[in-house]
Amino acid sequence: MHPGAADLVNPLLYSEGDAHAVWRRMRELDSLTRQEVDEKRGFWNIVGFEDAERVLRETATFTSERGTMLDLLGTDDPAGGKQLAVTDPPRHTEMQTRLKKALAVKAVERQKDMIRRLILDLITPLGDGGSFDFAEAMLAMPMSVTGTMMGLPQADWPWLSRLTTVCIAADDPDYQDPGGKAATLESAHRELFAYFQDLVRFRRGDLGDDLLSVLISTEFEGRHMDPGEIVANCYSLLLGANVTTPHSPNYVMAEFIDSGVLEDWAAHPEVNVTAVEEALRWASPVNHFLRYATHDTEIRNTLVAAGDAVVVWLGAANRDEAVFPDATTFDIRRKPNKHVAFGIGPHYCVGHSVARVTLRILFEELLTRFEDFRPAGEPERLASNFVSGYKHVPITARLRTGAGVRRPG
Repeated sequence: MHPGAADLVNPLLYSEGDAHAVWRRMRELDSLTRQEVDEKRGFWNIVGFEDAERVLRETATFTSERGTMLDLLGTDDPAGGKQLAVTDPPRHTEMQTRLKKALAVKAVERQKDMIRRLILDLITPLGDGGSFDFAEAMLAMPMSVTGTMMGLPQADWPWLSRLTTVCIAADDPDYQDPGGKAATLESAHRELFAYFQDLVRFRRGDLGDDLLSVLISTEFEGRHMDPGEIVANCYSLLLGANVTTPHSPNYVMAEFIDSGVLEDWAAHPEVNVTAVEEALRWASPVNHFLRYATHDTEIRNTLVAAGDAVVVWLGAANRDEAVFPDATTFDIRRKPNKHVAFGIGPHYCVGHSVARVTLRILFEELLTRFEDFRPAGEPERLASNFVSGYKHVPITARLRTGAGVRRPG
């Protein structure tokens, strides 16, 4: 690493430090930087938009099948070739066809009333006048939406929400078990996979139109998904929703609550679409993707050898001034805005339409029903090198005159 660089593996960099300052220095260099984790493991850093786009698009050169998270650096992911996130084309393309159709924007639009009802349930207490932990409500939101779309019992949602957060933030003291990080992850994975194994067995004879039924009935390569593939992809769906959806609104409330942004947004509801995209760019909730080079190649005057790990830092790519003019300004009218918060290329987030529709409805309801948003305490960041987000954002707000929080008819 070049002089002055921080340890990019350390989760405290993202909860207490300033990763963007580190990435900015890296983008100014003519070559890649490399971090050595130990004598056997290291990785190259991808911090520019153009390089990130190339690595994520060129799956034949940069494979995802050995794993996509730094926590698995140097070990092969056992879900490789079974789970969509760690399967490359052409198998990936065939495997995701039915799920992609079920999550397409037209299908999601039909779920808008359901999504709105779930959101209103979560934000109703904000109108009571007391301190409201916005981040806690947002962390519950993806499980409410995805849990309904997957047909998961509502009584299980809080438990599943916590377990999926544990899987992406096991370094955080609020989520780590006394046995330490490794024991925390092992326990969470064991519980989640056992849960879905039991649920799949139970649901095989009772299929409906939910996402779990789609996975169970999916055929590819002339066969149905086997139980291990179904369970791995159930886990992936929940994990993906839990990362992408809550943290964009959390960033907005934590960092712009008293900046005039919310007032501007509320006064101009026509900017809701571009404002949500800017929130996604700014937050870049998925912090990184790991890939491995399949053969020798060159990136930014640097030889990347076959087998080398490369880490694409999405938050860094989304602040690249070469692509985003005035990138350090939060601009709710930014257009174009070709951020990579959902990735890019074949592994573009399959649930992006659900996330976008959910976030648009959320801000529509927040800003038409409430006003006078104020901080009610210090926000707290998650300690994680994989997810960029907040775990606590205490706020207060007032109901707008005549705006009762009621479920749509």
